[in-house]
Amino acid sequence: MGTNSCAGTEIVDYCYEFVNGSCIKTTRSNSLRVFLYTFLMSIILSTIIGNLLLIISIVHFKHLQTPTNYLILSLASVDFLLGCLVMPYSMVRSVETCWYLGEAFCKVHSSCDVMLSTASILHLCFISVDRYFAVCDPLRYKLRITLFSVQIMIFIIWSASAVFAFGMVFLKLNLKGVEEFYSKEITCHGNCTLVFSEISGVISSFISFYIPGVAILCIYCKIYFVAVKQVRQINRETVQTQDIGVNRIWFPRRYERKAAKTLGIVVGIFLICWSPFFICNTIDAFLNYSVPPVLFDTLVWFGYLNSTFNPMIYGFFFSWFRKAVTIICTCKIFRSQSSRINLYCE
Repeated sequence: MGTNSCAGTEIVDYCYEFVNGSCIKTTRSNSLRVFLYTFLMSIILSTIIGNLLLIISIVHFKHLQTPTNYLILSLASVDFLLGCLVMPYSMVRSVETCWYLGEAFCKVHSSCDVMLSTASILHLCFISVDRYFAVCDPLRYKLRITLFSVQIMIFIIWSASAVFAFGMVFLKLNLKGVEEFYSKEITCHGNCTLVFSEISGVISSFISFYIPGVAILCIYCKIYFVAVKQVRQINRETVQTQDIGVNRIWFPRRYERKAAKTLGIVVGIFLICWSPFFICNTIDAFLNYSVPPVLFDTLVWFGYLNSTFNPMIYGFFFSWFRKAVTIICTCKIFRSQSSRINLYCE
């Protein structure tokens, strides 16, 4: 179905050459396609390997099997599945600019994409709740954050994300109010992108991003201020006890910088990865769907990067994870009683 332009020189490629109503395919050079495949594959492998190491660490080592780490394990499982089940197909779609796997699998892929991306964000939200109780109410932390309460959190995250994603895609709730416009102006054979109406775009973005995002910001701000207050109190008591005036300034500043850096990385990477996509997703319908597809696709991969960085943020910042990775990579994990190694010991 290749056709010449009115100038008679430019050839227009289609996703399905002999199918009427096929999407137009963006023509890219082989060198560009090789570069894109290599770059995106490196992101996928980093996501899979990083989260797989985190999963193996918590599942294998007995001392790591705490309620808090089960939340991190569930988050790593979400990001691992995103890297295995969603990102490879998104990579082919992004590079080839066409979808060749059929409408049914497109719906399944889109549902899994929304479900796992939403679940990843919700995990960050519940982890921030866990950190809140650990810092702000340490005396009652073990009473509040139990294995049962964490299991409830994980169940809520997975079930709510699945119902939201599959319900929205298969019931076509994202197209409410723009069904006719979508069928006439947007849909074509070889297309697999989620299009939202004005109302559904706002509602879905608030559920998947804005509400948990604001919650994370508020919780971590509270954690930061409480941590700073605690450090100052400890420092005053230390100064009074030891009568060492030089520590009065040095201790607070050092720990305040460390707290600000850690929380800034967590919140900053989360916002950098997801904010651009959800802002575009919210305003696209109001702009008459004028956001370029290549820009939308780029922002989707920015969001995926959050799953790549999660094991680094919630893993490599912990010394126990670095020790676990060393044991796994040196095959010491296969030794007898290796699961009982205490990784918290210095």
